[in-house]
Formats: sequence, structure tokens, C-alpha cells
Amino acid sequence: MIKIGILALQGAVIEHIQSLNKIEDILVVEVKRAEQLLEIDGLIIPGGESTAIGKLLREYNMMEPLKRLINSGLPVWGTCAGMILLAKAIVNDEEVYLDVLDVSVRRNAYGSQLDSFQSSAMIEKVAEHDIPLIFIRAPYIEKCGPDVEILLTLDGNIVAVEQDNILATSFHPELTEDLSFHKFFINKIKAFLGKSYAASL
Repeated sequence: MIKIGILALQGAVIEHIQSLNKIEDILVVEVKRAEQLLEIDGLIIPGGESTAIGKLLREYNMMEPLKRLINSGLPVWGTCAGMILLAKAIVNDEEVYLDVLDVSVRRNAYGSQLDSFQSSAMIEKVAEHDIPLIFIRAPYIEKCGPDVEILLTLDGNIVAVEQDNILATSFHPELTEDLSFHKFFINKIKAFLGKSYAASL
């Protein structure tokens, strides 16, 4: 059974749990301590307040262990604030957090909570149907490094990317009934586990 951790320090934790609970053969772990990072096959960093989550990662001594695991291949998916936490650069901000995803992110790029909106789009690599997209005080990516694959651009703004074991979305799939992105992430984990098994032979 695949163990998927959800960083449960702050943010939309329960919504991701509810989505994953609809998928068979998945065990969800609420990750609140550094040692739990060694018990999971992949990690979701949920939306919320990136500054608050980043502060708690440091307070609980989780930042460096998590960064090492991601750099070692642990599959990770950041939604909204999670994208900011993964980024190597944040526009107009000298501080970065995990510093693993080769992108430059603009925080609150779409404005305040009042400027939240919904859309939909076909993302061929993820699903064969239009996926509903919910943006809430969302960031978007202004620049990508050469190893970053752009999965979706919306109105000229990059809102979903993949870089090796890292997935990041500006929007919140966990706030919809569509499980396409959660299943896509699970497939990334399965691929990672397959490589890990092969390397151990």
C-alpha cells in the first residue's frame, strides 16, 4: 500500500485527505514531525499561508530533512502555497524555503481572496478531460529553468509544472470532485518506488 504524507502544519490538509480517501490502496499520513518523513512514499504540501508553513518547518526542524529527501528523489506535490515553498526564487522576496524547484514564483499574483476564481483546462499529460481549476490568492510562475516541464499556462501565466520528482500547481485540485491530479501524483510515486526497487537489486 502506498503511503502518502500530507504536511499537516497549516492549510488545506483535510481537503487533500478527503480526496485521497476516495482512491483505493492509499494510506494517508498526516506529517507533523521530521521522523515521519522517513515513513512515506510521497508528500503533498497543501495550500495555506506559505510564510506560516515555512516558519513551522523551521521550528520543527523539518526544512533541511525534507529538502534532502526531495533532492534524493522523494515525490512531492505543492499546491498554491506549496508551490511557493518549493520554489528557488520568489519575486520581490529575498527569502526562499525548500529551494528545490527551479522556478521564480510571484506570491498572491492574482490579488486578494476576493479575486479568487474558477476555470477549467485540458492537461493532456494528466487527464483526457477538462480539469476544473480553483484559484485562491494564487501564485503563478514567471520563469522556469531548463529542466522544468510546463504542464499548463492559463492566460499567459504558468500555473502547473513538473520537474523530475516535483509537481507544483497554483490551483487547488483538492477543492474539486476531480481526482485526476491526485491520481497523476500517485503514478509519480509508483514510478519512484519502481526505480528505488530496481536500484536495490
